[in-house]
Amino acid sequence: MDLESVADELYALSPGEFVAARGRHVAAARTAGERALAKEIAALRKPTLAAWAGNLLVRSAPEQVDALRRLGEGLREAQDRLAGEQLRELTRQRNALVAELAREARRLAAEAGQPVGDAVQHEVETTLHAVLADPDAAREWAAGHLAKPLTTRPGFPGTATTARAPASRPARKRHLRVVEDTDRARPAELARAREESRAAERRARDQDKALRRDESQRDKAETRLEEATARVAELSDRLRSAEKAETQAREALTQARRTLTATARATRESRRAADRAAAKLEGLEEDT
Repeated sequence: MDLESVADELYALSPGEFVAARGRHVAAARTAGERALAKEIAALRKPTLAAWAGNLLVRSAPEQVDALRRLGEGLREAQDRLAGEQLRELTRQRNALVAELAREARRLAAEAGQPVGDAVQHEVETTLHAVLADPDAAREWAAGHLAKPLTTRPGFPGTATTARAPASRPARKRHLRVVEDTDRARPAELARAREESRAAERRARDQDKALRRDESQRDKAETRLEEATARVAELSDRLRSAEKAETQAREALTQARRTLTATARATRESRRAADRAAAKLEGLEEDT
């Protein structure tokens, strides 16, 4: 047993089966005296639905994995060369392929008995975009051991270049008053927009903090559950071993009792035969 083979097995399971199976492997590694391996296995994180769907896609459509990685290489090369037309064409191919693969992952998940919704499909798309953007992310995804969706690094050309808007024609005279009114209203509108932006940013930061806090609490709860599950698996193995030893001891005791009964019966019969022989001998000696 090694970490790679265990990870291949665990991340091929549905998320609901992951924790129990991992606990069994941890217990088996500890029983075998491989405590370092047991610790590494225990550190494997349960995949989210989106990560599991991405792993499922890797296992079910390996040819698409290679296609997506080649497309990502082409996009990065085009970006480095600033090849606008080629970049736009590759971006179009990327969007079509990502959407197709995300739908395929959703279909595979449903066939595996774990239907997923639009939110999970969107997270799969995010992972696929990250695969196209980052060769390290591509290698990580291709291993099929994702625990969480991947995210795109800032700065990658994630969207097609936007065409430059044509220069606007000079405003006709009948629109001058409207333009002047708009110019006078612009500072107040800009101030309101700035305040709304600052307020939205504050709310977003607060929500990010709440999200990180809740994720931390969830991770801690998952860790406690996983440790308890591993402990239960270990104790279950020990209990099964003890029950097997008890059964063997009972069977041995039963056999020993049967043997003792047979031996005692044979001993009694031998004693009675000896007594009869002694009495016969005594009678013959008296007659003589």
